Amino acid sequence: MILGIGSRVKHQAYGDGVVIEVDVAAYKVVFMLYGMKLVGKDYESWEIIEAIEHQESVSFDAAEQSLIKILTHFSDITQEIELGDKWIDGNMILKPADESLKSKEIPIDTFFHKIVMVRDRLRVMEQRINSSKLTDEEKVNLQQYITRIYGSLTTFNVLFKYKDDHFKGDKK
Repeated sequence: MILGIGSRVKHQAYGDGVVIEVDVAAYKVVFMLYGMKLVGKDYESWEIIEAIEHQESVSFDAAEQSLIKILTHFSDITQEIELGDKWIDGNMILKPADESLKSKEIPIDTFFHKIVMVRDRLRVMEQRINSSKLTDEEKVNLQQYITRIYGSLTTFNVLFKYKDDHFKGDKK
């Protein structure tokens, strides 16, 4: 079987990778930790995580979009998420009920950045669970916890500029 562009593989030495080009005798694969490598088409010692059907011709734009989607989805690469305009240059004040204690002021953009980092790390954890060797039942159980965590974080959706960036929890 010939792998197509976008196929995800796990190499014994290089780890997780994505096929970005198919040549006559080799695949050009981008590995998360080792960059681009050529791997012979006859190499059989890797695990094929997701096989994409080989097509004789793929436009550069289609290949580029696929690669961007895959790298964003399966890596620690974070996209730029914008804070809602009304919160820019704002401060969050944490005021204890005990008036003898001092309040704490935190810039909202600093707090927002931490929330986005939590979300990005949850997404990476989700992908690592999905590509792990856990049983399907174990994966589903862990996914349910992650979904509940997303649900708990919906409180912070008010900070996001765009609705597409919001946390989404369990819809049940």
